[in-house]
Amino acid sequence: MEANERTIEGRNAVLEALRAGRPIDRLFIQEGAHDNALQSILREGKKHPETKISFVDKERLDELSETGKHQGVIALSAAYSYASVEDILEKAAEKGEPPFVFLLDGIEDPHNLGAIIRTANQAGAHGVIVRQDRAVGLTATVARASAGAINYTPVAKVTNISRTIEELKKAGLWFVCADMDGEVMYRLDLRGPIGLVIGNEGKGVSPLVKKSCDMTASIPMKGDIDSLNASVAAGVLAFEIVRQRSFS
Repeated sequence: MEANERTIEGRNAVLEALRAGRPIDRLFIQEGAHDNALQSILREGKKHPETKISFVDKERLDELSETGKHQGVIALSAAYSYASVEDILEKAAEKGEPPFVFLLDGIEDPHNLGAIIRTANQAGAHGVIVRQDRAVGLTATVARASAGAINYTPVAKVTNISRTIEELKKAGLWFVCADMDGEVMYRLDLRGPIGLVIGNEGKGVSPLVKKSCDMTASIPMKGDIDSLNASVAAGVLAFEIVRQRSFS
Protein backbone atom coordinates (compact mmCIF):
# COMPACT_ATOMS: atom_id res chain seq x y z
CA MET A 1 0.00 0.00 0.00
CA GLU A 2 1.33 3.41 -0.91
CA ALA A 3 0.97 6.58 1.09
CA ASN A 4 -1.18 9.30 -0.42
CA GLU A 5 -1.63 12.98 0.43
CA ARG A 6 -3.68 13.18 3.59
CA THR A 7 -5.00 16.74 3.86
CA ILE A 8 -6.81 18.51 1.01
CA GLU A 9 -7.56 22.20 1.54
CA GLY A 10 -9.44 24.86 -0.41
CA ARG A 11 -12.74 24.83 -2.22
CA ASN A 12 -11.60 23.88 -5.72
CA ALA A 13 -9.17 21.21 -4.52
CA VAL A 14 -11.74 19.53 -2.27
CA LEU A 15 -14.52 19.69 -4.86
CA GLU A 16 -12.33 18.17 -7.57
CA ALA A 17 -11.13 15.43 -5.22
CA LEU A 18 -14.73 14.47 -4.49
CA ARG A 19 -15.73 14.58 -8.16
CA ALA A 20 -12.74 12.42 -9.06
CA GLY A 21 -13.88 9.76 -6.63
CA ARG A 22 -10.86 10.05 -4.37
CA PRO A 23 -11.50 8.22 -1.06
CA ILE A 24 -12.32 10.91 1.52
CA ASP A 25 -12.66 9.82 5.14
CA ARG A 26 -13.63 13.16 6.69
CA LEU A 27 -15.00 16.41 5.28
CA PHE A 28 -14.89 19.49 7.51
CA ILE A 29 -17.04 22.46 6.45
CA GLN A 30 -17.16 25.79 8.25
CA GLU A 31 -20.46 26.11 10.08
CA GLY A 32 -22.64 29.05 9.17
CA ALA A 33 -21.17 29.35 5.67
CA HIS A 34 -23.89 29.18 3.01
CA ASP A 35 -22.26 30.41 -0.18
CA ASN A 36 -22.72 28.46 -3.40
CA ALA A 37 -19.22 26.98 -3.47
CA LEU A 38 -19.50 25.34 -0.05
CA GLN A 39 -23.04 24.17 -0.81
CA SER A 40 -21.72 22.48 -3.97
CA ILE A 41 -19.05 20.73 -1.90
CA LEU A 42 -21.66 19.63 0.62
CA ARG A 43 -23.91 18.19 -2.11
CA GLU A 44 -20.97 16.33 -3.65
CA GLY A 45 -19.85 15.03 -0.27
CA LYS A 46 -23.30 13.58 0.44
CA LYS A 47 -22.95 11.42 -2.68
CA HIS A 48 -20.19 9.48 -0.90
CA PRO A 49 -21.67 7.49 2.02
CA GLU A 50 -18.19 6.57 3.26
CA THR A 51 -17.38 10.24 3.90
CA LYS A 52 -18.19 11.62 7.35
CA ILE A 53 -19.22 15.29 7.11
CA SER A 54 -18.69 17.59 10.08
CA PHE A 55 -19.59 21.26 10.49
CA VAL A 56 -16.99 23.03 12.62
CA ASP A 57 -16.04 26.57 13.55
CA LYS A 58 -13.27 28.50 11.84
CA GLU A 59 -10.92 27.97 14.79
CA ARG A 60 -11.13 24.19 14.32
CA LEU A 61 -10.38 24.53 10.61
CA ASP A 62 -7.42 26.76 11.44
CA GLU A 63 -6.10 24.03 13.75
CA LEU A 64 -6.43 21.38 11.04
CA SER A 65 -5.01 23.52 8.26
CA GLU A 66 -1.46 22.92 7.08
CA THR A 67 -1.47 25.80 4.58
CA GLY A 68 -3.49 28.48 6.35
CA LYS A 69 -5.64 28.77 3.21
CA HIS A 70 -8.49 26.33 3.82
CA GLN A 71 -11.27 28.67 2.49
CA GLY A 72 -13.75 27.14 4.90
CA VAL A 73 -13.27 23.49 3.92
CA ILE A 74 -10.78 20.69 4.59
CA ALA A 75 -10.94 17.07 3.49
CA LEU A 76 -8.94 14.21 4.95
CA SER A 77 -8.20 11.46 2.47
CA ALA A 78 -7.16 7.93 3.35
CA ALA A 79 -3.46 8.03 4.15
CA TYR A 80 -3.02 4.55 2.63
CA SER A 81 -4.83 2.74 -0.14
CA TYR A 82 -7.17 -0.15 0.55
CA ALA A 83 -6.77 -3.72 -0.63
CA SER A 84 -9.66 -6.00 -1.62
CA VAL A 85 -11.01 -9.03 0.22
CA GLU A 86 -9.73 -11.10 -2.70
CA ASP A 87 -6.23 -9.71 -2.13
CA ILE A 88 -6.36 -11.02 1.44
CA LEU A 89 -7.44 -14.51 0.37
CA GLU A 90 -4.75 -14.54 -2.31
CA LYS A 91 -2.12 -13.71 0.30
CA ALA A 92 -3.16 -16.74 2.32
CA ALA A 93 -3.06 -18.93 -0.80
CA GLU A 94 0.40 -17.68 -1.72
CA LYS A 95 1.66 -18.68 1.73
CA GLY A 96 -0.08 -22.04 1.55
CA GLU A 97 -1.90 -21.31 4.81
CA PRO A 98 -5.56 -21.49 5.85
CA PRO A 99 -6.90 -17.93 5.82
CA PHE A 100 -6.75 -15.96 9.07
CA VAL A 101 -8.61 -12.64 8.84
CA PHE A 102 -9.59 -9.89 11.28
CA LEU A 103 -13.02 -8.28 10.74
CA LEU A 104 -13.67 -5.03 12.61
CA ASP A 105 -17.28 -4.05 13.22
CA GLY A 106 -17.06 -0.29 13.70
CA ILE A 107 -13.71 0.51 15.31
CA GLU A 108 -13.69 4.32 15.67
CA ASP A 109 -10.45 5.11 17.49
CA PRO A 110 -7.47 5.44 15.11
CA HIS A 111 -5.04 4.27 17.80
CA ASN A 112 -7.11 1.11 18.30
CA LEU A 113 -7.21 0.42 14.58
CA GLY A 114 -3.47 0.95 14.24
CA ALA A 115 -2.77 -1.33 17.19
CA ILE A 116 -5.05 -4.03 15.77
CA ILE A 117 -3.32 -3.89 12.38
CA ARG A 118 0.00 -4.26 14.21
CA THR A 119 -1.35 -7.25 16.16
CA ALA A 120 -2.75 -8.82 12.99
CA ASN A 121 0.66 -8.58 11.37
CA GLN A 122 2.47 -10.12 14.35
CA ALA A 123 -0.12 -12.90 14.64
CA GLY A 124 0.37 -13.87 11.01
CA ALA A 125 -3.11 -12.81 9.90
CA HIS A 126 -3.46 -12.37 6.15
CA GLY A 127 -5.45 -9.16 6.35
CA VAL A 128 -7.91 -6.90 8.14
CA ILE A 129 -11.41 -6.03 6.95
CA VAL A 130 -13.05 -2.82 8.19
CA ARG A 131 -16.52 -1.37 7.85
CA GLN A 132 -17.01 1.52 5.46
CA ASP A 133 -19.37 3.64 7.55
CA ARG A 134 -19.21 4.74 11.18
CA ALA A 135 -15.62 3.60 11.47
CA VAL A 136 -12.18 5.17 11.26
CA GLY A 137 -10.32 4.94 7.95
CA LEU A 138 -6.63 4.55 7.18
CA THR A 139 -5.48 7.90 8.49
CA ALA A 140 -1.93 8.95 9.23
CA THR A 141 -2.61 8.40 12.94
CA VAL A 142 -3.61 4.81 12.18
CA ALA A 143 -0.44 4.34 10.17
CA ARG A 144 1.73 5.63 13.02
CA ALA A 145 -0.06 3.48 15.61
CA SER A 146 0.50 0.40 13.44
CA ALA A 147 4.27 0.91 13.76
CA GLY A 148 4.71 0.20 10.05
CA ALA A 149 2.52 -2.92 9.94
CA ILE A 150 0.10 -1.12 7.62
CA ASN A 151 2.73 -1.50 4.88
CA TYR A 152 2.62 -5.29 5.12
CA THR A 153 -0.91 -6.20 6.20
CA PRO A 154 -3.68 -5.64 3.60
CA VAL A 155 -6.72 -3.70 4.83
CA ALA A 156 -9.98 -4.01 2.91
CA LYS A 157 -13.05 -1.81 3.35
CA VAL A 158 -16.56 -3.25 2.87
CA THR A 159 -20.05 -1.82 3.08
CA ASN A 160 -21.56 -4.71 5.04
CA ILE A 161 -19.65 -6.92 7.50
CA SER A 162 -22.46 -9.51 7.77
CA ARG A 163 -22.65 -9.93 4.00
CA THR A 164 -18.87 -10.24 3.80
CA ILE A 165 -18.95 -12.96 6.46
CA GLU A 166 -21.52 -14.91 4.45
CA GLU A 167 -19.41 -14.56 1.30
CA LEU A 168 -16.27 -15.71 3.09
CA LYS A 169 -18.10 -18.71 4.54
CA LYS A 170 -18.48 -19.90 0.95
CA ALA A 171 -14.68 -19.76 0.72
CA GLY A 172 -14.42 -22.11 3.69
CA LEU A 173 -13.91 -19.67 6.56
CA TRP A 174 -15.80 -19.81 9.83
CA PHE A 175 -16.14 -16.97 12.30
CA VAL A 176 -15.70 -16.27 15.97
CA CYS A 177 -16.60 -12.94 17.55
CA ALA A 178 -15.44 -11.43 20.81
CA ASP A 179 -18.30 -11.25 23.29
CA MET A 180 -18.35 -11.06 27.08
CA ASP A 181 -21.19 -13.60 27.22
CA GLY A 182 -19.52 -16.11 24.89
CA GLU A 183 -17.81 -19.40 25.61
CA VAL A 184 -14.41 -19.12 27.30
CA MET A 185 -11.90 -18.98 24.43
CA TYR A 186 -9.76 -21.84 25.78
CA ARG A 187 -12.69 -24.25 25.33
CA LEU A 188 -13.14 -23.45 21.64
CA ASP A 189 -11.48 -25.03 18.62
CA LEU A 190 -10.00 -22.02 16.83
CA ARG A 191 -7.98 -23.83 14.18
CA GLY A 192 -8.45 -23.83 10.41
CA PRO A 193 -9.58 -20.99 8.13
CA ILE A 194 -10.93 -18.42 10.55
CA GLY A 195 -12.20 -14.88 10.84
CA LEU A 196 -11.86 -13.06 14.16
CA VAL A 197 -14.60 -10.43 14.62
CA ILE A 198 -13.97 -7.48 16.96
CA GLY A 199 -16.71 -4.98 17.72
CA ASN A 200 -17.02 -1.27 18.39
CA GLU A 201 -15.22 0.14 21.44
CA GLY A 202 -18.49 0.94 23.23
CA LYS A 203 -21.22 -1.19 21.69
CA GLY A 204 -19.28 -4.33 20.86
CA VAL A 205 -20.25 -6.55 17.94
CA SER A 206 -23.62 -5.58 16.46
CA PRO A 207 -26.46 -8.14 16.87
CA LEU A 208 -26.69 -8.80 13.12
CA VAL A 209 -22.96 -9.46 12.79
CA LYS A 210 -22.96 -11.62 15.92
CA LYS A 211 -25.79 -13.68 14.46
CA SER A 212 -23.67 -14.28 11.35
CA CYS A 213 -20.79 -15.69 13.39
CA ASP A 214 -20.42 -19.40 14.10
CA MET A 215 -19.47 -18.91 17.75
CA THR A 216 -18.67 -16.30 20.35
CA ALA A 217 -15.57 -16.24 22.52
CA SER A 218 -15.04 -14.58 25.88
CA ILE A 219 -11.77 -13.78 27.62
CA PRO A 220 -11.63 -14.90 31.27
CA MET A 221 -10.96 -11.86 33.46
CA LYS A 222 -10.31 -11.56 37.19
CA GLY A 223 -10.27 -7.78 37.66
CA ASP A 224 -12.79 -5.26 38.90
CA ILE A 225 -13.86 -3.84 35.53
CA ASP A 226 -15.89 -5.75 33.01
CA SER A 227 -14.06 -5.38 29.70
CA LEU A 228 -10.77 -4.88 27.88
CA ASN A 229 -9.83 -2.23 25.35
CA ALA A 230 -10.83 -3.41 21.85
CA SER A 231 -7.26 -3.66 20.60
CA VAL A 232 -6.13 -5.56 23.71
CA ALA A 233 -9.03 -8.00 23.36
CA ALA A 234 -8.13 -8.50 19.72
CA GLY A 235 -4.56 -9.32 20.72
CA VAL A 236 -5.53 -11.82 23.42
CA LEU A 237 -7.91 -13.70 21.12
CA ALA A 238 -5.57 -13.52 18.14
CA PHE A 239 -2.72 -15.17 19.98
CA GLU A 240 -4.96 -17.92 21.31
CA ILE A 241 -5.73 -18.59 17.65
CA VAL A 242 -1.98 -18.54 16.93
CA ARG A 243 -1.37 -21.03 19.75
CA GLN A 244 -3.98 -23.42 18.48
CA ARG A 245 -2.95 -23.12 14.83
CA SER A 246 0.72 -23.62 15.60
CA PHE A 247 0.99 -25.80 18.68
CA SER A 248 -2.00 -28.10 18.83
